[in-house]
Amino acid sequence: MKRKKKKYLHVLWLPVVLFSAVVAMVFYYRFDPVLLTDLSFYMNLANPYMRIVRVPEGLRQEEVAKVVAENLDWDEEDKKNFINQENVEGHYFPKTYLIYKDDDPAKVRATMLEEFKKQESKIKKRQLIMNEDTVLKIASIIQREAAGKHDMNLISGIIWNRIFSKMKLQIDATLQYAKGNEEDGWWEEVTSKDRKIKSDYNTYLYPGLPPGPIASPGPAALAAAYNPAKTGCLFYMHDRNKKIHCAKTYEEHEKNIKLYLK
Repeated sequence: MKRKKKKYLHVLWLPVVLFSAVVAMVFYYRFDPVLLTDLSFYMNLANPYMRIVRVPEGLRQEEVAKVVAENLDWDEEDKKNFINQENVEGHYFPKTYLIYKDDDPAKVRATMLEEFKKQESKIKKRQLIMNEDTVLKIASIIQREAAGKHDMNLISGIIWNRIFSKMKLQIDATLQYAKGNEEDGWWEEVTSKDRKIKSDYNTYLYPGLPPGPIASPGPAALAAAYNPAKTGCLFYMHDRNKKIHCAKTYEEHEKNIKLYLK
């Protein structure tokens, strides 16, 4: 009798263990927890023809193509076809996808662009008339510049302040985008020489926003672009602990640099 009881205990525990494994997978791959209530999610997980593709926030389109290609066994031609369309930079929504391994680049791209529209429509926006293209450019910059979600709204407020003040943005992330390449790295550290790069993405050299987004922003960065913090600051920097410090004048900004970085 004791052996039978132990056997039944093992059987009873099995569903609990399997469910726990699925929950762990959901959080490891950063799936939407709502999927746990969707039967089709479990069916797709069990399907050997499905691939889990996790696209992190803040990647430029070439990096997104590489991530997808590595999971779907694409060749170089497939990668080129995936990004070979105008005005898609910034629209590859970052999340974890379940994708059929034989889906072609056009279908995968369409899935990600549709997800962007879906998620962007959910964001609460202030009662302000904002051009969506402008917001996406700002959101992509916020995603690359922020040390975390905690400072995104402040950075958004400062960027909008500089735009309204007709100041050059002078943002390093746009320079990184301008000089980035596969051989040297897509997000190499900016040097003083880089500020002379002849590129429309050089916000040290040219006023206004760059001609397009520089990366794919996540929902927090998009929300921050739509909902900037109210601030009088025009400058910001991060200390070695990634804490943000803002300033209303350049003189104050220089003091912050000396105080927190030197």
